[in-house]
Parts: sequence; structure tokens; C-alpha cells
Amino acid sequence: MDSNRTFSSDFTLVGLFAHSKASGLLFGVTAAVFLTAMVTNGMLIFLSCRDTLLHTPMYFLLSHLSLIDMLYVSTIVPKALADYLAGSSTISFSGCTAQYFLYMGFVGAEFFLLGLMAYDRYVAVCSPLRYPVLMSRRVCWLIVGSSWFGGALDSLLLTPLTMSLPFCASHTINHFFCEAPTMLRLACGHKAAYETVMYACCVLMLLAPFSVVTASYMRVLIAVQHMKSAGGRRKALATCSSHMMVVTLFYGAAVYTYALPPAYHTPLQDKVFSAFYTILTPVLNPLIYSLRNRDVREAWSRVVGQRPGPAV
Repeated sequence: MDSNRTFSSDFTLVGLFAHSKASGLLFGVTAAVFLTAMVTNGMLIFLSCRDTLLHTPMYFLLSHLSLIDMLYVSTIVPKALADYLAGSSTISFSGCTAQYFLYMGFVGAEFFLLGLMAYDRYVAVCSPLRYPVLMSRRVCWLIVGSSWFGGALDSLLLTPLTMSLPFCASHTINHFFCEAPTMLRLACGHKAAYETVMYACCVLMLLAPFSVVTASYMRVLIAVQHMKSAGGRRKALATCSSHMMVVTLFYGAAVYTYALPPAYHTPLQDKVFSAFYTILTPVLNPLIYSLRNRDVREAWSRVVGQRPGPAV
């Protein structure tokens, strides 16, 4: 009976801003970052759809990355902001389950998509003449579909396992959303099977895609060193280094959260690392990948009518 009551009880989220002298400032910064993420990612999706010169494999993949960013940041930040304004930080069991399910699906899809996007950069640098064939529309949809399938599979596997555990300890979640490691700390009973499955999923979701990224960019660096054009080397290095920087930061924060043993975690560190890859990364992705590019700036000028499009 006690275990059954734990399944239907509400949880209390400590939140991202609680017990801080600068809670108001943190709230304002988080709200600004969230709005910036939604606007910049939405702008990239809009331009990728409207401007024909951006109908390329790279921008097709980037537009889907922006869509994933918008979806998963929306499952976390609005709730945290609303709780701060309302002075209430409770979340029902069903609400926590839904947030967990959506978040794991979206962030899992991003893990896979970021890894598979390295293939696009590898082909662009190492096999430019075969790029239209190797990165055909069919291949692009296969990359996107595989990413969504991987994220959905991860969510469908981990959500029932996590939320079926008996939460017979405190129902206070020392976090700002229902994240897997935090929920595991609240659970009691036999958790060994769940921990094994989570570790296996982490290897699949994090280490496998990151290994693909690393191998791809090692090949890219080797190819760049053999380029005769200094301008070509600079352009290739600039594009690939920005992608590698985002991937390293994103995967690094996620590896800390999901792969390190609980003894190496503290609640404050969990919040900081989680905030980085769930709140800051959706802002960094469009800024680093796209909005700095001349192609995107010119596309924006054409769409808003400041400059005519190219003659046909």
C-alpha cells in the first residue's frame, strides 16, 4: 500500500533559482536565454524552408537540429520559469513521467543527430565531388529518421524502467526537472538492473556517436593537411572546429551527468551541467553553426526583401 501511494504522490522540484541571493538575476538570464534559443532556432528553420539556396544537406540537418533544440528546451524551461513566478514547485507523477519521456526522446535524438552530422562534414571535406551522391535527400532523411528512432527507443526503454521504481524516500527532487540520475537517487529497492540498462544506453547514446565524430574529424584533419589551398584549409577548419567545439561541450556535460558514478556528483554540479546542455546548448547551436555564416545572413537579406535573389 505504501509503495502504491508513492506512485500517485506529487514531487517537489527544488528548482534552478531556489536558495540563491541572485535568484531574480538567474531567472532573468534563463528567460532571456530561452527566448533567444526559440527565436534563433525558429529563424534558422524559417530561412531553411524559405530560401532555396539553403536547400542543402547541411542546412537540412541543421534545421532538424534546431527543431529538436526547440522541443526539448520547451519541455524543461517554461515549467521552471512558471514555478518561480507562481512560487509553487510541485509536479505530479504523471507530469514528471511526461516530462521525463519527452526530454529523453528529444535529447536522445540530438545525441544521435550531432554524431551523424559529422558524416556530412566528412563527406564535404574528404569527398567533395561525390557529395551530391553520398549526401542525397534519401541519405539526409535516413540520418534524421535514425536520430528520431534512436531517441524514441531510448525514451520508451528508460521511462517505464525509471518511473516504475518505488519512490519511497523523499519526494523532493533537488533539481529543476525530472532527470534520470536525480530520479534514481529518490528511488529505493533493487536498482541494479536499471543502472545496468542506463549505463548501456549511455554507451549507445553518448560514447558511440562521439566515437563516430572523433573518427570523422580525424579523417577530416588529415584531408585538410593535404589541401593545397590555404583558403580552403581555413574554411574547412573553421567549419569543423565550431562543430567539434559544440559536440565536445554537449557530450562532455552529458557524460558527466549520465556516465559518472553517483559518488562524483553533487546536486549543485548536476544542476550546472544539466543547465549547460539543456539550456545553453540550444542557443549555441544556431549561433555557432549557422547565424555567423555568410550564406545565412544573405538568405535573411533576401527573405526580408533587402536584397534581390540571384538571377535565374
